[in-house]
Amino acid sequence: MTETLKTALNDKAWARWTALLLLAMAMFFSYIFMDILSPIKDLMQSTRGWDSTAFGTMQGSETFLNVFVFFLIFAGIILDKMGVRFTALLSGVVMLVGAAINWYAVTDMFIGSGLEQWFNNNLNYIPGFDELGISPFYEGMPASAKFAAVGFMIFGCGVEMAGITVSRGIVKWFKGREMALAMGSEMALARLGVATCMIFSPVFARLGGSIDVSRSVAFGVVLLMIALIMFIVYFFMDRKLDQQTGLAEEKDDPFKLSDLGKILSSSGFWLVALLCVLYYSAIFPFQKYAVNMLQCNLTFTQVDPNSFWATNTVTIIQYCIMLVVAATAFASNFCRSKSLKTLLLVVSGASLVLFCYMGYMRQSAETVFAVFPLLAVGITPILGNYLDHKGKAASMLILGSLLLIACHLTFAFVLPMFKGSPIGGVIVAYVTILVLGSSFSLVPASLWPSVPKLVDSKIIGSAYALIFWIQNIGLWLFPLLIGKVLDKTNPELVKGLADGTITPEQAAISYDYTAPLVMLASLGVAAFVIGLILKAVDKKKGLGLESPNIQKS
Repeated sequence: MTETLKTALNDKAWARWTALLLLAMAMFFSYIFMDILSPIKDLMQSTRGWDSTAFGTMQGSETFLNVFVFFLIFAGIILDKMGVRFTALLSGVVMLVGAAINWYAVTDMFIGSGLEQWFNNNLNYIPGFDELGISPFYEGMPASAKFAAVGFMIFGCGVEMAGITVSRGIVKWFKGREMALAMGSEMALARLGVATCMIFSPVFARLGGSIDVSRSVAFGVVLLMIALIMFIVYFFMDRKLDQQTGLAEEKDDPFKLSDLGKILSSSGFWLVALLCVLYYSAIFPFQKYAVNMLQCNLTFTQVDPNSFWATNTVTIIQYCIMLVVAATAFASNFCRSKSLKTLLLVVSGASLVLFCYMGYMRQSAETVFAVFPLLAVGITPILGNYLDHKGKAASMLILGSLLLIACHLTFAFVLPMFKGSPIGGVIVAYVTILVLGSSFSLVPASLWPSVPKLVDSKIIGSAYALIFWIQNIGLWLFPLLIGKVLDKTNPELVKGLADGTITPEQAAISYDYTAPLVMLASLGVAAFVIGLILKAVDKKKGLGLESPNIQKS
């Protein structure tokens, strides 16, 4: 009996990894919804009249309240004061409410409604925000895009709150244990949401031979309902942990305004925050346009509607193969038997090749970009384990930034050279996307476990909230900027749409993406410089970023 009392729930491997699975699955579903419209940008333009500016403004709205109403700061305060489990439930509810509004905005029910009329006549000018150039709406923006932006703002509050809550929850369950491995594993599973979205969103939009973009959003709403259930189950696990350890998370260490001063006075914190906003601004906004970028730079042929490659059956098969790639690559990291490890890697590699082949045969940009997170799933546990036992987080941040620069420049200047070469272009795209995915594994796996080394444990929630808030500035700005840059650097398409000489369907796949991609590569250059400075500061001040997370006693 005494032994039972001494063993807390997080001392048991099965319990802490179950808690991680619940948190990771909830984030997996939220990541699906975050990019649910990304692979169907062309359909949003052809069926709802969203040009690149409208699409980018709506996508950027996700972080508007977090940035300009400081909701993320309040979320951090709520997290520190109320605890992980309360904040997890709250974030799940907020995500679901925002997603439901987003869904209604793109349904046929909205078209011709009084609500559509109201949004057409209002929110065209917001005093103060328009003068500063930060308004989430503009005159002429389609009503459906405006209302969808409102829903996306609310969803964005929930998903970013969930992000800091999950990070804090992992610290709570894994501190002093396999924290980087746990964070890396959570990110690996969450990243699969991107591939899931890319594969299934276009399928639901085109289901039954008719186009209805609201079906894709409805798919995401259902998944967020499941995410809320995951948070509810986690709530009871977390409460049991507190009961066992005798901690009262909601009452101990209340938030004080002076705590923010402690965070902001740390040079290491500011460098990590700057690197975060620069790196993530070059990834998440890019994801929202990546499919359309491939549509514009690769040559696809129409698949025979009666062939196997045009059926929904092949979608399910390809997704199952993707799960095999992810599962075998991930599991190989935990095999002690060399022969079994080799077998799993061979199966994973062969499945990856088959996955890519099927993506090519389906002749769709969304299935090509779906390969994005697959290499990351395999190497993230390796990176997490290395960080836990060897360290070198700052060095990995630098390497990730270099890979980011190389990938965006390849998309900008090399990929267009293969326009008209169906096989060559797809190969270049696949390799570049896989490398970009590995970069996306390097940086977050190094970044987030470093935060607890920079601030006091009782204000980790606020520290994560501040970093997410700074990051959200970039996530608001760059989707909007990419959309505006696309329209500004493709004036012939804008003019052709205006005078009717080009159809929305033709315009949607004819953009020149060179300027936006160079802009994103420049963010990678800035992140690389910050990484070098961070490594020098770490060496000088002994922040511990290059040290292992697991310290030997």
